[in-house]
Amino acid sequence: MNRYKLMAPCHFGLEAVLKKEIIDLGYDILQVEDGRVTFEGDAEAICRANIFLRTAERVLIQIGRFKAFTYDELFEGIKALEWENFIPKDGKFWVTKASSIKSKLFSPSDIQRIVKKAMVERLKSEYNVSWFEEDGAQYPVRVFIMKDEVIVGLDTTGDSLHKRGYRKLASKAPISETLAAALIMLTPWKKDRILVDPFCGSGTFPIEAALMAANIAPGMNRSFTAESWTNLIPKKEWYDIVDEAHDLIDKNIQVDIQGYDIDDEMIKIARINAKDAGVEKMIHFQRRSVADLSHPKKYGFIITNPPYGERLEEKKDLPELYKIIGQRYRELDAWSAYLITSYDQAEKDMGIKATKNRKIYNGMIKTYFYQFVGEKPKFRRD
Repeated sequence: MNRYKLMAPCHFGLEAVLKKEIIDLGYDILQVEDGRVTFEGDAEAICRANIFLRTAERVLIQIGRFKAFTYDELFEGIKALEWENFIPKDGKFWVTKASSIKSKLFSPSDIQRIVKKAMVERLKSEYNVSWFEEDGAQYPVRVFIMKDEVIVGLDTTGDSLHKRGYRKLASKAPISETLAAALIMLTPWKKDRILVDPFCGSGTFPIEAALMAANIAPGMNRSFTAESWTNLIPKKEWYDIVDEAHDLIDKNIQVDIQGYDIDDEMIKIARINAKDAGVEKMIHFQRRSVADLSHPKKYGFIITNPPYGERLEEKKDLPELYKIIGQRYRELDAWSAYLITSYDQAEKDMGIKATKNRKIYNGMIKTYFYQFVGEKPKFRRD
C-alpha cells in the first residue's frame, strides 16, 4: 500500500497537542512547524486521522515542497509534480485556497491561477488529452507559501474538521470544536473529575469533554472529500474505521460535566447540540450566572471561554466580570481553572496570579490561556 506524507494544520500554539494525538494513533511524525504537523501514513491513516483526530483542522496529502521566487518557478515546480498518481482522468481539481507569508509571490488569486494551469499542463501530457470534463470525484488543492517555500497539499477532508456535525446552532462568538478539544487536552482533566463551564454558550467545552470521556471519535458522524477517491482509498477502509470507532465507544461512562450560561436561549441551544452529539445524558446544562458559581465537591475543573469584550460597549464591564470570576473561583475547594480570553487584564482583575499563561491564536485574535492549577487529589492507599 502506498505511503504518503500527510499534513495536519492546527491552531498556532497547539502543535504539541496535535503531535501527541498523531503519535497516539500510531503514526511517525516527520516534521512539526508553526500551525502544522507532518506525519507518514497509508490510505488507512488518512481515514483514521480524519475520523479520530480532535485537534487538527484537516488532513492533506503533501504532493510536493519546493522553493519558488517567480511565477515561472511556481509553474515549473507544480508541473514537475506527479499529479497523475493522485488525480484520475475525470477528476475535478482546483485550488481551493492559496496563502502566502513573507514571500515574493503574494497574490492568492495569481497563485491559484498559475497552479491550476500547471496542473492542467501536466495532466494533459500524461493522459494525452486536450480537455478535461472534470465530472468525476473532487480533488481540492491547497497551496501554502512561507518564506518562498511552496507546500502543495491535496485536501482529503473537505469541510474543516471542527465541523463535527453536532453544532448546527451556535452563540455569537463560539469557540471552535478543535480549539476547545485542544485546550481540554492541555489540562490534566480526566473523565473521573468534575468539569464546569460557567460561560458555556452553545456548549462546546462540555460537549467536547463528554465526547472524550465516552471515547466517541469526533469525525464518525460526518463525511469527507476523500471518501469518493476510490483510486486511492478503497471504500472498505472508511467502513472499517467507522466500525472501529463504534467499537471503542464507552456507553456506560459516569461523569460530572456541567455547563452554565446566563442566557436561557443559549442553554436550549447547548442541549440541542449535546443531543445531536449523542452526549446529552452526560452533561447537566443550567441557566446560572457566574456570580452563583459554586460546587460542594473538591478537585474540580473550570474550563471556559469568558467574554472577551470585543465590542467597545462591553469592555467597561470586563473588570467587574473578571473580579466576580476570581471571587467565585477562590470559594471553590482545591479546584483548577483554565480560561481562554483576549482580555490581558484577567489576572489583575481576578486578583490571582496564573500558574501558567500560554499565548494561542484563535483565528487572528491573540488570546491568553490562563491556567490556575489547584491542589491535586490525595488518594488513600489501602
